[in-house]
Amino acid sequence: QVQFVESGGGLVQPGGSLRLSCEASRSSPKIYDMGWYRQAPGKERELVAVITGAGRTNYADSVEGRFTISRDNAKNKVYLVYLQMDNLTPEDTATYFCYTDRGAARYWGQGTQVTVSS
Repeated sequence: QVQFVESGGGLVQPGGSLRLSCEASRSSPKIYDMGWYRQAPGKERELVAVITGAGRTNYADSVEGRFTISRDNAKNKVYLVYLQMDNLTPEDTATYFCYTDRGAARYWGQGTQVTVSS
């Protein structure tokens, strides 16, 4: 099992910024792919951004140029992944879920709410 701690969500005005953080428990030196999905009410969960173990990144078209994913692999006990979100719009309102892939298994965080509203 993988334990997650997510933080950084909240209420922000359009045009504002938020930084999401995710800690995932770590039990080996291997670096796994990690990323973020989001799910808005009444909509399917969609991939927002992913960062591979090698550090390659990929973004949804809707967030390209506004969001930046990064990671810190230096800690022995946890993996850290961040999502810097700039120039937020009401369409970014959703619950954001951190995830990690361990072989064929995908593990999910509990989610953190992001609301963009004036």
